[in-house]
Formats: sequence, C-alpha cells, structure tokens
Amino acid sequence: MRRQRRTGRAGTGLLELLYPHVCPLCGRVTGEKVCRACGERLEYIEEPRCMRCGKPIRRKDREYCCDCEKNSHEYERGYALWVHKDSVQQAIYQFKYHNRRIYSQFFAGELLARYGQAVRRWDIAVIIPIPLSRKRKRKRGFNQAELLAKELGRGLGIPVDGKSLARVRDTNPQKQMDARGRRVNLRNAFAWKGKDRARGNILLIDDIYTTGNTIDAAARVLKSNGAGKIYFLTISIGQGY
Repeated sequence: MRRQRRTGRAGTGLLELLYPHVCPLCGRVTGEKVCRACGERLEYIEEPRCMRCGKPIRRKDREYCCDCEKNSHEYERGYALWVHKDSVQQAIYQFKYHNRRIYSQFFAGELLARYGQAVRRWDIAVIIPIPLSRKRKRKRGFNQAELLAKELGRGLGIPVDGKSLARVRDTNPQKQMDARGRRVNLRNAFAWKGKDRARGNILLIDDIYTTGNTIDAAARVLKSNGAGKIYFLTISIGQGY
C-alpha cells in the first residue's frame, strides 16, 4: 500500500512537471488558480448592474441597461462574472478555440462562488447548456457551454441535460452582426428534441452574453415546450452603459 502511494505521488509529480498549471487569464505557470498579477487586476461585476441581464451600469438610479430598457426578454434574470474584455476575452478564446478544456473548472468554480446561492433561490430543475451545431461541435471537439454546465451541475447537485435542446441550424457567427441581424440569424435555430416536455425552472449556460438574442431564442423554445422560468449564467458579458 505504501509503495502504491509513493508510485501515485510520483506519477502526479511527473504530470505536474509535464503539464504545469497555468493561469487561465495570461498563460503563465502558477501554483494558484490565477497568478497574482491577474488576480489583482481581475474586476468582478458588482452593483450597480442591470436587474435583468446583469450588465454593469454606471448610474445607481437606473434599474436596467440600455439594451434591456429598449427590448423585452424571454428570460427572467441572469448574471456574468466579468465584462468581456482584455484578459477575460483572451481566456475565453483559449478555452473555446485552443482546446483549453481544463479552464472550465476555473470558470465554473468562480460562477459557483459568486452565484451559487442565487441559483438555489431560483429553484432550478435542470441546467441546459446552449448547444452547438453538429458541424461546429465536430470541428471543435467539444461544446464549451456543456463543459461549464456539467461542472456547475456537480457543484450544485442539479441535473444537466445536454441533449434535449438542439441547435438545428448552423448559424453564422454573431459578433459581426447588428441587433436585427442577430435576431434573424437565430430564427428557428433551436428545437426541443426531448422525449418529454420541459418541466420547471431552467438555468441556461453559455460562455458570453452580448445582446441576449441567443439566450432569448433558446428560452423561447424551452417555454413553448413547457418550461417554467428561464435564467442564465455566462462567463462574460458586454458593457451596459
């Protein structure tokens, strides 16, 4: 038994030597979850923020961001950790496009620490990741939202359903489109494939929230198939002004 423990420790040490932990925000080797420099610069979203989408806003006397003042949404409320810029933007890019799947543990851990209590208040029945098309998932090898959802599900003790909501149309990237183009792009993009109808309140998970069109399109399908209230969590979000 003692020899097995020594062998196990040696194996772990070898893995750490070959694949040392790096800061997900800058890529430097560190013994912490993020390096000290990034930790000092990292700004979590605090109040004042939009009471609907959670974007940071500048004035304490406002309840909603510019987007949510002008547009209604299919969801009840949502939160993100950080504004989508600088090191956060780069970390998400590495996570999605450079196969840094292990970053999902860091992102999910931060979401749990900041919003775990809120999720419990929302009385969530199931967590659903925003799905990728088959073509895009095959090319990337994984769905980053599904990795996040599974980590959150384990932490919260809530089941995760990564199959019932499907992306049935391979949409174009949203980042270069205006608000109207995003809505048109996502029209009929999602469909319910579950054997049974959706039930209870649902938490949607995605990596980035910009205008909310993706969350709205998914929420619309879920609600039309029996879901209750829809909430969301994302890693990052745009500025609310």
